[in-house]
Amino acid sequence: MSNITGMHHIAIQAKDYKATIKFYEALGLTLFHSWTLPEFNIEYAALLQIPGTASFIEVFDKGANVATQGRRAMAGETPVAGALLHFCFTVKDATVAYHEALAAGGSSCVPPSVLHLGEPPLTVHNSLVYGLDGEVIEFIEAF
Repeated sequence: MSNITGMHHIAIQAKDYKATIKFYEALGLTLFHSWTLPEFNIEYAALLQIPGTASFIEVFDKGANVATQGRRAMAGETPVAGALLHFCFTVKDATVAYHEALAAGGSSCVPPSVLHLGEPPLTVHNSLVYGLDGEVIEFIEAF
């Protein structure tokens, strides 16, 4: 039996804290809590909740000194890929979510598509966008 009971949060270090908060609010997340923590150079941090769940996106300001994989990208540098490839939201409609994210300032990664994976085939309706901070966000319809 596993001690893991769910996914609590994914953390993002924002280039523009306020714009990142607005982006995720435009996708339907709600501000749950915000704080500062000077001993980690955190001026702004917030948890944005996925409605109806106990799951969150945690957003830190660009100067926050929080644990991360690998070295941080320098200004203007393309991020170096680490183990985290993307994160995924379950949605009612992957096409609608894709267009909402683009309207909120995201950019296209993979337009809405239907995939048939494996044998027997598992049909997946999904889309992917880049968030404001370069994060890859997948939207997938529950299967």
